[in-house]
Amino acid sequence: MSGVPASAAGGPRTAPVVRQAGLWNIANVLTMLRLVLVPAFVLLLMHDDGTDRAWRAFAWAAFAVAMITDVFDGHLARAYNLVTDFGKIADPIADKAIMGAALICLSVLGDLPWWVTGVILFRELGITLMRFWVIKHGVIPASRGGKIKTLAQGTAVGMYVLVLTGPLATFRWWVMAVAVALTVATGLDYVRQAVVLRRAGLARERAEQAERDTAR
Repeated sequence: MSGVPASAAGGPRTAPVVRQAGLWNIANVLTMLRLVLVPAFVLLLMHDDGTDRAWRAFAWAAFAVAMITDVFDGHLARAYNLVTDFGKIADPIADKAIMGAALICLSVLGDLPWWVTGVILFRELGITLMRFWVIKHGVIPASRGGKIKTLAQGTAVGMYVLVLTGPLATFRWWVMAVAVALTVATGLDYVRQAVVLRRAGLARERAEQAERDTAR
């Protein structure tokens, strides 16, 4: 034996073992909490046909906690290498579930026009499906506009969950108008990005196929 490590002697090197984060980590627990909050939020908001101010205040608190955990779970997962397959699937589901439940309930109660709910849900579902449509060509990153849109939606919906009157009721209408405008604008931008990404991917595939044909 030479006493020289295999790596120094040019021998095979062992790749470092990267541990997969376990299911029960803080990021996933926050995501699970958000999923549990969805039915709780619906029950609180719809109690007594949504006429009780106290219950709606509790519903707002549940909604606020869900929005806050949405910010922290993703940050924690990336910062501390806690990304898991469960989180990749459950996180966007939890996001869409709490927002969709809030919009639908508010429309059922007559507090929010159905067309607003329809526009937002159509955009969110459409963008999610579009991401899967182009995923083999690349990933559409979350834009700054998309993050601002999410903040505007959360703020507007939260204001509608509360029982507001007077100037505050008027102000929340304008906040929702801004949220809807951002929803449409960012949705169109994502469509543009998806089309560009798909065209680039198809062009790359054709170029690679042409190289293979030439090599033959």
